[in-house]
Amino acid sequence: MINIKNLHKSFGDNEILKGINLNIKKGETTIIIGPSGSGKTTLLRCLNLLEVPNQGTIRIGDNELEFGGNKEPTDKEILTLRRNTGMVFQGFHLFPHMTVLANIMEGLTTVLKQPKKVAHDKALNLLEKVGLLDKCNSYPHELSGGQQQRVAIARAMAIEPLVLLFDEPTSALDPELAAEVLKVMKELSHDGMTMVVVTHNMSFARDVADNIIFIDNGIILDKGTPDELLNNSTNTRIKQFLSLDFN
Repeated sequence: MINIKNLHKSFGDNEILKGINLNIKKGETTIIIGPSGSGKTTLLRCLNLLEVPNQGTIRIGDNELEFGGNKEPTDKEILTLRRNTGMVFQGFHLFPHMTVLANIMEGLTTVLKQPKKVAHDKALNLLEKVGLLDKCNSYPHELSGGQQQRVAIARAMAIEPLVLLFDEPTSALDPELAAEVLKVMKELSHDGMTMVVVTHNMSFARDVADNIIFIDNGIILDKGTPDELLNNSTNTRIKQFLSLDFN
């Protein structure tokens, strides 16, 4: 489903990603962990092409782009790859002047050019899936943080992406509201949705991940199953990180 080769990303003289190589299979939930500033979010944003890599190759599904050569990807090629991904941010990023229903319909009607009736019915189905059908005519400011994040998940799912990307989706929420969001994410994982999740929630990683990746200083130090990485890693840096008190 996802193949990343020799991915590099710098901001000025600051090299953030230093040659990432990664394969993710269809239907897998991959959790990315590591200290702040290690490159986790940058990697996620490169997958969505919110940040364009300086070097390397990204393939999602049948679409592959190469960066850093003489031929840079066109806007059309970038848009095609981006449509294969749905992104859920830490800060929800809902349109405040639109109802919940309109937020989900926006991408369907504007980007995918679907008829309003089709978009309307699809949006209602997605709201039912995340348990918020009764909030379809509410505005974001009328919702709790957990509800807003569930709407954001429904919006990301609306374009039927090949993969959902989550950037610390519960870090701005208290434990009770975070549990609402994690419940939806667990259901998506069990349904076979391919997901890549940046999180500090180790209990969620243990419960849901097929694979966990540990990134530090722009490189992948280790990867493996939850048991291999969280319980039996021999890497001193990883053991030190996991000894910290995470939720």
